[in-house]
Amino acid sequence: MVPMTHITKGANTPVPSELLRVAVCRQNVAGAPVVDASALLLDANGKVRGDADLVFYNQPHHPSGTARHLGTNEANGQLAEWLEIDLPRVEPEVQRVLIAGSCDGGVFGSVPGLYVQVLTGAGVPVTLYAVDDATTETAFVIGELYRRDSGWKFRAVGQGYASGLAGLATDFGIAVDGGEAAQAQAQAQVQVQVQAPADAVPAPMPAFAPPPAPAPAAAQAPVYARAPVVQDAVPTPAQYAVPTPVQNAVPVQDRVPHTFGPQFPSFVRRGHGNDVVTVDAPIPPGPVIIEAWHEEDGYFCVETLDRRNKDDELVFNTTITTFRGRALIQNRPDRPLRLKIGADNDWTLMVQPLSVARDMTGGISGFGPEVLVYTGPVADLDVEFAGDEDGDGYFGVSSCATAAKFNDRSDLLVNETGRLRQTVPLTTGPLVITVEADGPWSLTPRALPIVDPAVARATGVHQGRGASTVTLTNPNPGRPAVLEYAIASEGTISGYQVKIVDEYDDEEPFLSGDENGAQGRTLLFRKGEPEMRLRFDYAVDWSLRLLPMDQAPALTGPAQGIGSTVFRYDGPPALLGLRRTTSDSDRLRTGTVQAHGRKGMSAETYGRRRPVVGPIWVTEAGHCYVVVTAAGATGWKIEPMAAASAPVFGAFGMTGSGKVPTKVSGKGYTVVRNTGPEAEMMLTHEPRGLLDLPAVWALDERLEPVRRITTSPGLHTFPSGFLQIRTSGPWSLEVR
Repeated sequence: MVPMTHITKGANTPVPSELLRVAVCRQNVAGAPVVDASALLLDANGKVRGDADLVFYNQPHHPSGTARHLGTNEANGQLAEWLEIDLPRVEPEVQRVLIAGSCDGGVFGSVPGLYVQVLTGAGVPVTLYAVDDATTETAFVIGELYRRDSGWKFRAVGQGYASGLAGLATDFGIAVDGGEAAQAQAQAQVQVQVQAPADAVPAPMPAFAPPPAPAPAAAQAPVYARAPVVQDAVPTPAQYAVPTPVQNAVPVQDRVPHTFGPQFPSFVRRGHGNDVVTVDAPIPPGPVIIEAWHEEDGYFCVETLDRRNKDDELVFNTTITTFRGRALIQNRPDRPLRLKIGADNDWTLMVQPLSVARDMTGGISGFGPEVLVYTGPVADLDVEFAGDEDGDGYFGVSSCATAAKFNDRSDLLVNETGRLRQTVPLTTGPLVITVEADGPWSLTPRALPIVDPAVARATGVHQGRGASTVTLTNPNPGRPAVLEYAIASEGTISGYQVKIVDEYDDEEPFLSGDENGAQGRTLLFRKGEPEMRLRFDYAVDWSLRLLPMDQAPALTGPAQGIGSTVFRYDGPPALLGLRRTTSDSDRLRTGTVQAHGRKGMSAETYGRRRPVVGPIWVTEAGHCYVVVTAAGATGWKIEPMAAASAPVFGAFGMTGSGKVPTKVSGKGYTVVRNTGPEAEMMLTHEPRGLLDLPAVWALDERLEPVRRITTSPGLHTFPSGFLQIRTSGPWSLEVR
């Protein structure tokens, strides 16, 4: 047994290079702020490689399978959020794993009894750090696991951020825009009150360690000694929250984790080489999960024994290096569960309830044998197996609706050797799924359409669930159409993704949860196409309705609203003022689209309240569509203004109407007019973020962006006429 150490801020201690579980704990006091735990995987530069390197309750799995958010549980007056970090499988380019927390409803100084505890996968405490100096912080890097020589250490960091999740995220390379991260956090924390990730039922955890207090080091146990049996603590399942759909949308099915059997304390045993294990803990009869780890290379085999003490059922039989896997067996009521182990090295066995099974409803990947549950509707299951190190190896997938009769009534979905990529049918959940594999694999359910396609084409209403592709028919071929949508996200950081797919299967981004919101309107069939294909990813359920363009309101004066929408505009070239009317900081922008399909950027607020201005670019006939793109419940106001209201400046300093300045300045998107001839001008700019570049476009007489002049400050030649400035920071143009 590894002795547990108590460390203070700034101190570090070695940890075992194995699967670890990390608990961010606090006292369960009514009215105290909620603390949400997360893990950030950082490279040698101290930055994440992308959004996937942030693991938290709305993105509970890292694609590599090395980090998981296991959910929340309660015991002995303590609350904890659990993270699981599989150190041997952490990718080589990841040098550090931060353990962070964000605070909802207060500051960390108001969180009673905050501490972090690191435990082995079997529940043996390793180290504990009590946070005792928090004050006004709303985000906190509590600790970090980091590589040192050939092993790993844990450091007590204790660094707080009064700027909240946005400040913390920016420091470690997660792109945020203004207060966008904080708003995203707030939205997610509202959801989490009624939403638990599908995989939120954690693997069995020990009852909480006592609140931080000096404790003597535990005595070293022999390597073959049986590890203590630990009590499982399972969080209460919660229903998934779904945004209000448009008319006729089908509500999403409640996704409540199914245990398929009783709960019981996990049984854990460690050893080396050949052995026979009798499970003398009170394990009820019925289906149980056997989880096994075998260190380094060599042979490893586990079999059950019958009443005559002879081999009964083969559980594992492998030579995979550093093997880890799970299998489903039936614990017989007429005899104790006995397991025969054949092994060349150290091993760990765990007998666990089915509640520890991973949920594959949203798609999952893994390595080696595994036990899963599926809680979704009828679907097609995309299966991929990479084979073993030689490209061969066995791969099998079975399913059953009744775990207690898995072997008798299970359906064999896949039974192949070697690399494969195929699709098999999947019935309605809940199902228990077992995987037998000698290498890496992935399983991705694709929900089938839930309405008749003929009815959808006739009514213009399309509904579906999960990842899928739908073909939409233009109600007025040759003209654009309004698309009204309601899409519930799966729970990723950026929400759902909808892409336009052409005849060559090339994809063009179209809608996303973080930019377009859960419901609203946008423009489809920009070029009047007769039909289009849309591909949905990371969506729980969705509803679409096609409307003719005359359903879009005409923009004749000031207008305001919430979320994404579309207007018709008939009139001369004009300017469009845009400002935010709500206190959020989500993305908000406007654009113009012509009847022939061409589109142009008008204005973007970059998450700020300051009003901005862009062009309304019209056709020669004086017509266009104005598209407002707003995330979530972002409120806005737009107002058409005469093109003559644009600020003017010029090289000569005088016009027929009086003196004209030779310099113009502002902040954010706007349109200005050079009344003089083409001339050299100095562009200055103060960036608001790493990617805030001062793009300047030349506009023609219809205010169409026809040429990008520059994206950098300095001395440039600018033409006469209208110019569009695209940036979020302060800028100035001065004739030289």
